[in-house]
Amino acid sequence: MRKLKLIWDFRGSDSKKIAEHHEIHLKEYIKLEDLNITITGVEELNINHSIAFLVVSETGMKEIRDALKPHRGQVYTE
Repeated sequence: MRKLKLIWDFRGSDSKKIAEHHEIHLKEYIKLEDLNITITGVEELNINHSIAFLVVSETGMKEIRDALKPHRGQVYTE
């Protein structure tokens, strides 16, 4: 089964801190909804652009996408 990486983009000099804070909220949502999601994270793409993300199965993506409204998504490869 294909996995998808749902991504939230943050830009500016404080983008990494904002992405790290957003990941906290993603983990809270996962716990609150009792979801079987184990992969979340933050990546600093450059000094002014960071992302927060979570990885979901393709079958469960629509419900999570509609609830959390990520900025974009892509196929996840390990």
